[in-house]
Amino acid sequence: MDDSWRSRITVRPDQMDGVPCIRGLRIPVVTIVGMLANGMDVKQILDAYPDLKPEDIHSAFRYAATVPCETASGFPIPNP
Repeated sequence: MDDSWRSRITVRPDQMDGVPCIRGLRIPVVTIVGMLANGMDVKQILDAYPDLKPEDIHSAFRYAATVPCETASGFPIPNP
């Protein structure tokens, strides 16, 4: 499985109180996942956040799908 998405998700205590964000930007993963859950497509999200790239959106989705599995199994996600 391709883990390149991990490099696009940052968790920094000094930024957004450690909330997982996209590439060090102040755009929380949960915001992007919420937009997807509410039916927005990638183009709409990119229009709303021009600093994002399609890979960022896919990375947010992968992060949201992976975190519950890894934390439940006791393997925390390392921050690159």
